[in-house]
Amino acid sequence: MTHKGDIGYELQSSLLVTDRDGAPICTPAQNLAIHDGVLSTRTEEVLAHEKHLDELTARIAWLEQQKFAKPLVHIVDREADSVAHMRQWQADGRHWLLRVKAGSTASYEGRSQPLSEIGNGLTYSEIRKVEYKGKPAIQWVAEASVVLVRKSQPFAKDRSKTLHKSGEPLPARLVVSRILGENGSVLAQWYLLSNLEQEVAGERLALWYYWRWRIESYFKLLKGGGHQLENWQQESGEAVFKRLLIASQACAVSWRIMRAEGEFAEQTRDFLVRLSGRQMKRSQPVTASAVLAGLYMLLAMCETLEQYTPEELAAFAKEV
Repeated sequence: MTHKGDIGYELQSSLLVTDRDGAPICTPAQNLAIHDGVLSTRTEEVLAHEKHLDELTARIAWLEQQKFAKPLVHIVDREADSVAHMRQWQADGRHWLLRVKAGSTASYEGRSQPLSEIGNGLTYSEIRKVEYKGKPAIQWVAEASVVLVRKSQPFAKDRSKTLHKSGEPLPARLVVSRILGENGSVLAQWYLLSNLEQEVAGERLALWYYWRWRIESYFKLLKGGGHQLENWQQESGEAVFKRLLIASQACAVSWRIMRAEGEFAEQTRDFLVRLSGRQMKRSQPVTASAVLAGLYMLLAMCETLEQYTPEELAAFAKEV
């Protein structure tokens, strides 16, 4: 247990999404940290109680070794605001896009200043319409070239103090993404740093980070909107992890069904939603969670048909 509200596990997942529209593909790497170690889909051992960013560095290296057909861009949330790890990823030849804190500093126009101060002096362009917490909004983006010159602050082993460590200046691109409501109010503001070349436009990087939130849909499918993970009754970490891998694959199948194109694909989605028994909104007649629930019913139905004849099933229905 790491805190009073801990329910006994920590799940660390890497979600693979397509750069075309941000649609989830699969979860190629997962760790389940339990009381006596870490269970992982990776081949090498994952150390227990390893600091998150050190574990993430090893996980990124493992993902790069899998030789995917396309190059990877590792998109990480604000916890990755660590200049020491950025320098390490840069030295390892990784492509990264990170959300960082507004108060983090960088050198811009010859002086070190907070990213929020740099962002306030930039010119923003209206880029696209987006959704924010289910409501329509507009994304504005600005960009600047900065250099990270600050010292890293790794914890000592006893975590009693921090050690300031210098490093090589690290050039990076600062992309500031503002999400504005229809009345012009700022709903969200993200400070993003990336080492990707200029061939990838800043507005594209802002869109990729916007897609990063698709991983929340994965956790929603595992928890409240699909598999109800936190209500599972397995009594060992290994049993939970085995079930988790099957559930993850079911999520991947559901996403594939959601992305499929053509008339038959539409009919399949409608059929699965009907099997799920869920009431859908007219504005959103198909959801991944409904497809997942319908898929479970379909597989259960196919298994039943393998064991009983239609006449037997009719007899059961009549008796009921």
